[in-house]
Amino acid sequence: MNIGDAAASSGVSAKMIRHYESIGLLSAARSANGYRVYAERDVAVLRFIRHARDLGFPLEDVRRLLGLWHDRQRASAEVKKLALAHVAALETKARSLDAMAASLRHLAANCHGDGRPDCPILDDLARKE
Repeated sequence: MNIGDAAASSGVSAKMIRHYESIGLLSAARSANGYRVYAERDVAVLRFIRHARDLGFPLEDVRRLLGLWHDRQRASAEVKKLALAHVAALETKARSLDAMAASLRHLAANCHGDGRPDCPILDDLARKE
């Protein structure tokens, strides 16, 4: 199949397919006339990359996951370790965002925004400076 068919089948744009080829995540076969030819295996790799990127995995982790995906003998333990590390990072980020959201809710509930000095959060910040 050509690059347009591969893009339609995988949900990855042709531009990103060329980018993944340039950085070595994907290697398509070349036909006699020099055009790229994509097989179902290539489309499966593109879907795998798309899902990993949608989940927020950085490219270096996607490269490791692809290597493990191709070497399924050792894959399960490595993928589990990598996924758990990614989950831990996302949970830390979520806790930080929850704390920020709570502070913003408190600020919105207690501060009038019209310059009156009855905002406990702003008063605390003024005392800390």
